[in-house]
Order: sequence, then structure tokens, then C-alpha cells
Amino acid sequence: MVWGVLEEMRIRSLGVIDDAVVELSPGFTAVTGETGAGKTMVVTSLGLLLGGRADPALVRIGAGSAVVEGRITLPPGASAAARAEEAGAELDDGALLVSRTVSAEGRSRAHLGGRAVPVGLLAELADELVAVHGQTDQQGLLKPARQRGALDRYAGDAVAVPLAAYGEAYRRLRAVAVELEEITTRARERAQEADLLRFGLAEIEAVAPRAGEDAELAAEAERLGHAESLASAAALAHGALAGQPEDPEAVDATTLVAGAGRALEAVRAHDPALAALADRMGEISILLADVAGELAGYADNLDADPLRLAAVEERRAALTQLTRKYGEDVTAVLAWAEQSAARLTELDGDDERIGELTAERDRLSDELAALAQRLTDARTEAAARFAEAVTAELASLAMPHARVSFAIRQTEDPDGVEVGGRRVAYGPSGVDEVELLLAPHPGAPPRPIAKGASGGELSRVMLAVEVVFAGTDPVPTYLFDEVDAGVGGKAAVEIGRRLARLARTAQVVVVTHLPQVAAFADRQLLVEKTHDGSVTRSGVTVLEGEDRVRELSRMLAGQEDSETARAHAEELLATARADA
Repeated sequence: MVWGVLEEMRIRSLGVIDDAVVELSPGFTAVTGETGAGKTMVVTSLGLLLGGRADPALVRIGAGSAVVEGRITLPPGASAAARAEEAGAELDDGALLVSRTVSAEGRSRAHLGGRAVPVGLLAELADELVAVHGQTDQQGLLKPARQRGALDRYAGDAVAVPLAAYGEAYRRLRAVAVELEEITTRARERAQEADLLRFGLAEIEAVAPRAGEDAELAAEAERLGHAESLASAAALAHGALAGQPEDPEAVDATTLVAGAGRALEAVRAHDPALAALADRMGEISILLADVAGELAGYADNLDADPLRLAAVEERRAALTQLTRKYGEDVTAVLAWAEQSAARLTELDGDDERIGELTAERDRLSDELAALAQRLTDARTEAAARFAEAVTAELASLAMPHARVSFAIRQTEDPDGVEVGGRRVAYGPSGVDEVELLLAPHPGAPPRPIAKGASGGELSRVMLAVEVVFAGTDPVPTYLFDEVDAGVGGKAAVEIGRRLARLARTAQVVVVTHLPQVAAFADRQLLVEKTHDGSVTRSGVTVLEGEDRVRELSRMLAGQEDSETARAHAEELLATARADA
């Protein structure tokens, strides 16, 4: 089994395609056909499998939904396989089955190895498995940020290692700057907060409450406020139990119970039941004596001092002042005091914290500057190698006099970091602005490729860049959508040759209208419409032998049966085979 290739796709109800199977193979596959036949639907279908945006307008008229299914074999040890299995996907003999459904109403569903997954997971796996390039990707290559990313990718660990350290320092510096800004800009508010906390803590410290003190004082105030009635009640109860000294004739409970006990004691020997009652009567006598004694002591110890009551009420009033401001009871007030003391310590430490943060900011700025310089040096070195390699590739693509170079610049900024004796602006990727320049012929000044390259030249620059990348950061599959647009003749032959060489180490699928490119393919697929304007299962066929010569003749001259075109087509195929 060949690992790391897209084996086949089935496309249903997508654009002009009714139901078709696209069988792919390792090496170089060219997809050809008449204009409007649906060749680009191959690219669109793969884009959907790779998590691209789902456009309901792609659904074929009259169909409820469009479905694209694909089978991708994975390289041994590929992280994509592990990531897919984490999502619950199952591999089919080392291959990953991917499905994407787009409804006419705009809903989209994705399945991976038989398991429903978020569409974003498909895009995540696509980065490792497939590189898709088309006209829109050329436009992306014009953006400086993309060019810097391409250079960093080419440089490898020489940039990746310091860039990771730079990113960590950058994030920490931003966090320190935000905290420092907050402390310094809110200094007045924080000072006001500190004054309020000091005032509250001083109030609480002056009163010095104890936990539970408010409940204790409430009970004492209640007792002191009713001292006379409590004393009177205790005296009456004591007299009823133990007798009144001023009335010796009065009968009290203790006397009555003692008499009852003596009566039972006299006869207890005659009946065990009555003996038990005599014992209980003795217990009652003891209990009455104890209660009477405690009542006498309570009355003697009862404090009816009005001065003490006034002191208690005054203390309770002081505690109430605290509970109105700082908590519902004294326990809550003490908790507020503990929290506020901690917060005050934090606020009082602002000056010290500002000093610490300022020192850390300066240290991080120096660290960031050093890492930024390392990034600049690594990018400059990689840029020279990258430009030289791409320039060499362009020579093979019929641009022998073209020169590619990189402009690596920085923008001065007084609030930036100091690099190379200058203060320059910095961002999450360093201080460098990277731009790819092209001088298409001798004497022409290097200009940004957005301004210095024609459509055909841009296609060749992009292909050269991808070929260089393939040697340093390859992916299993490359898909090019008419990347040869705007070129022809010898340049087209050289593009076909370079794509064939790229296909020696990866699967290459090219949607093309150029016979010079298609002739170099290991396999050529023809996309044809039926008479009703749709592409069916039989509408995507593998061309071999005479059929391939006829298609190349059509692409060359628009006439399948032209003897001149057939001779040219056969010559192209012979040239391609000789180069293999």
C-alpha cells in the first residue's frame, strides 16, 4: 500500500456534477476537460473534505444536499492519525474515510472514520495531509504576513526555536504592561480605597470586638433589664419549695414530700411495689432540695446593678455601629476586617509592585530585543538560501534571468524595543517585515511580486516556492488548480517537468488546460458533461493510449482528429517519458 495519498473521491450533487467518482493514484495526476465541464469541482470537493467553507449555492439544483466522500491513506506515525483516533474515528486498513455534506439550506456536517466531528477538525488535519494551491492562494502569497510565514516555515528550527521563546516573552511582556498600566492609571482610585479601608479598620480596632460578643451582651442585657422580676420569681419559687421564714405555719413542698416518704418507708417491707415508690419519693426529695438550693443561690447572685446595665447597653451600641457598616454580626465584622487588612497590604504595596513590574518590563524588553535580533539574523540567513533556491527553480521554468530576493525591514517606533541600535515596532512574530521581491530580467529593479510579476510569472514563482518547500517541509499531497494560468509554450513544458519531479516524492494533482503540463502526468483524468449538462459517474474517465492522444490534441488545437495536433501530442508524450 502507498501511504500518504488521496486515493479517491466520490462527488454527488455538487455544481454540474450529478454523481462521479474521481480515482487518483500516487505520482502526478492531471485533470483536464472542456471549459465549464466541472474540472474545478474536483478542487472544490477536496476543499470541502479539508474543512473549507460550505456554500449552499454549490448544491446542484433540485438536490437536497451535496455529498463529498474521500479516502486518504495516512503516513505511518502521522499525527493526523492520532488526532483522528482521539476524535473517535476508526481507520480502514490504514486509510481515513472522510465525508462532508452540505444541505441546500446551508447546513453542513462532517464525518471522519464513521464518526461525526466538527468541521474545524478536518481543517486541522488538512494542514498535515494536503497543500491546496489555486488562483486565490496566489493572491494570499502576495500578503507580507504570508510571505513571512513562508520564510519561517522554510527556515525550520533556526526560526521556530527563538520564535517560540520570543512568543512566550512577548505574551508575558504584554501582561506585565497591562498590569503596570492598571496600577499607575488607577493610583488615585486605589489611594481612596486604601483610606476607606484604614478608617474602617481603625473603627473596628477602637471597639476591639470579640467573636460572639454581641450575642453574649444581648443575653446579659436581657437578664439585667428584668432583674427585679427574676429575683421575685426565684424567691417565690424557693418559698414554695423550702418554706417562708416569715410564715412558719405555711406548708411547703419539701415538707409534704418528706411526710409522704416517711409514710411509705413505714410499710415498704410489706410490698416490693410500694418499696419502689418509696425509693422514687426519696429521689424527689433530693431533687427538690437541690432546686431549692440553686434558687437561693440565684437570688443571692443576681446582679441588679443599673450601672452594669448601662455599660452593657453602651457596649452593644458600639458594636451595632460596626455591624451597620461592616457586617450583619460581630463575626462578619471580624471577617471584613481580616479581608480588608489583606487588601490594604496589597494596596500599600503598590509602590513596591510598580517597581517590581517596571524592572520586569525592562528585563523582558531586553530579552525580547535579543530574541528579535536572533529571529532577524535567522530569517536573513534563510532568506538568502530560500531566494537562491527559488531563483534556481525559476531558471528551470523558462525564467532564466529572473532573480528572487527578500526585503527584511523594521519600522522605527519610539515605544518599541531596541534592536541594532534602533527602537523598532514589535509584534507577536518579531520586529521584521518580510516581503518577497522579483526582478524578472536583468536591469529590472527588484519589486514586490504583487507589482513585479505578471499572472504567468506569479504562477511560476508560486510553483517554484512550492517545489523548494517540498524538499524541506513536505506534505503527502499537492493540489494545483490551474496554477499554470497565463503561461504557455516552453514555460508550460517546464512547469509540467517540475510538477513531474515534485511527484517523485509526493502525490500531485493538477487541474490544467495546458497539454504541455498534462503530458507529463502519470495519469490523466478527463471530466466530460453528458448531453443534459451534468457530469455523471462515467463522466470522469482515465485516459490511456489513443484516448489520451485525442484529448491532448483537443487541448492543443481544439481538434481531436487533426493530424498535426496528434503528432504534436505524441511528441509531447514522448518528451515527457524521456524526462521521467
